[in-house]
Amino acid sequence: MPSVLRHLLQLLTEAVDRLEQSCASKGTPIPDLDEPLDASSAAFHADSEIAEDARIIGAAAVHLAAIVTPPPLTMYSIIGGLLGSAALRVCLESHVTEILREAGPQGLTPEQISAINGQDPKKLGRFLRVLATHHIYREVEPNVFANNRVSSALDTGKSSGELSKDPATKYDNTNGFGAVVGHHLDEVFKAAAYSWEAATSASETDFEDPTKTPFNKAYNTNDKFFSFVHRPEEAARRHRLGLAMKGGQTMQHPDAVLSNHASIRLVESSYGCIVDVGGGIGTSALKIASHFPNLKLVVQDLPEVLEDAKAFWSQNMPEAITSSRVTLEAHDFFAPQTRKPAVFFLKQVLHDWPGNYCVQILQHLRDAAGPNTRLVVVDSIIRFACKDSGSITGERIQGYEPKEAPAPLLANYGAQGAMAYIGDMVMYLTLNAQERTITQHAQLLCGAGWQIVAVRQPKGDGSFGQGIEAVPV
Repeated sequence: MPSVLRHLLQLLTEAVDRLEQSCASKGTPIPDLDEPLDASSAAFHADSEIAEDARIIGAAAVHLAAIVTPPPLTMYSIIGGLLGSAALRVCLESHVTEILREAGPQGLTPEQISAINGQDPKKLGRFLRVLATHHIYREVEPNVFANNRVSSALDTGKSSGELSKDPATKYDNTNGFGAVVGHHLDEVFKAAAYSWEAATSASETDFEDPTKTPFNKAYNTNDKFFSFVHRPEEAARRHRLGLAMKGGQTMQHPDAVLSNHASIRLVESSYGCIVDVGGGIGTSALKIASHFPNLKLVVQDLPEVLEDAKAFWSQNMPEAITSSRVTLEAHDFFAPQTRKPAVFFLKQVLHDWPGNYCVQILQHLRDAAGPNTRLVVVDSIIRFACKDSGSITGERIQGYEPKEAPAPLLANYGAQGAMAYIGDMVMYLTLNAQERTITQHAQLLCGAGWQIVAVRQPKGDGSFGQGIEAVPV
């Protein structure tokens, strides 16, 4: 029998062969790590066949490294993560990526960068080197740094001078990915340092209390996270968080909302109404409205959120509001639901709340539901790192056939499928909430009078942003 090393090498080699053949036949260039990210290279991951082989290659490479690397060094890839995060935040907040983009591929020394952003050049050089060691930025010659494909993902496209004058609007009119990074390197990063303290000081009644989180420890507050960021003095964090929620869309398949819209067939035939509960400014509703012009949509959220929603729709689809095809409606989902639509749509809402709060939200929707109402929940479904024989999940749910990586890879593709697990940690640190397994989703919905009838999986990573369709029982 071949060794595990040889088996992994065979998987990697076969995947590289397929990837090169696919790229050649489709005219898709394989990304160059030293070149900035652009639209043509981003298309590499948009192709599902290419993306699957890329996942296998990445998973096999990490698995190989874990076998042959000394365990303390493997452990320090996790331990040292906080240090890389600290270095990355300095570069993010001081606009290093934009400064290097303006300099071009020849790069700049830390002293030249510091002359623009005012940082200590000696420390900045050390920050950049630890990041370059992990393929974020690159050291093109001794003590000279430039952008690469990874670091340029943080580029806002704005001038460094513009950002220095008005840092509060840094992520305005961008895809929001930088805002996601900024949020994680600020509130989430600081909260993470108090995970142990929060876990050891918690009583059993605190486990699902959103005021007893590591975030509460870090910021010495009794406010829930969302209440904290709505303080007047936290306007900058609140603004960035709103843009970060938009930025989360960049990490999903472009068609995730539509492929997850399990009940399109129902509303498409009847021209019924969809209520996007806790829909934020309406990012998901905009995609649905763009593809289905006969649908009526109601976007519900808190009044302060809807102020931003008005500007969002005025900029992107003003006619939908003026024609009343889309209605922006103030509503607290912890209050009774007054609408009786064909579909209730909950995208990345339940993962923000502990289970007892989720039951309240779902129960209000169940109380308003008619016999033919559908509920569509779009959230991550956490998968196991081992093979799933069905002994835990029990009877298979229609559509839920998790794509597992070929052996001997971890069934969940290891680090290549990490986004859902990182999201799960973020939910705990800030909200005492979580991402859930399919069984946990089923139990949660059942406890509020709903039964799962199908799971719809978008292309690509099957754990991130799946659609769960449920009916009232």
